[in-house]
Amino acid sequence: MPVYVQIAGVLRARIKRGDWQPMRPLPGEQRLADEFGVARMTARKAVRVLADEGTVFVVPQRGAFVSAEPASSEGGGA
Repeated sequence: MPVYVQIAGVLRARIKRGDWQPMRPLPGEQRLADEFGVARMTARKAVRVLADEGTVFVVPQRGAFVSAEPASSEGGGA
């Protein structure tokens, strides 16, 4: 499984657990990259996975935010 998919799974689990509330920002790409020891592009791809499934939404120049109603875990999983 690609690293960015694994990271997306960790982030998804944190959102489900309530670490980040709806409409609140996720940590920035560089912070995620540092935390997981990956390139910034890998962190960006992980966030894109969550955006594509509707768990987060991205605001250009502002970052990624938890969606008001996080998507179900259909097809997802860590």
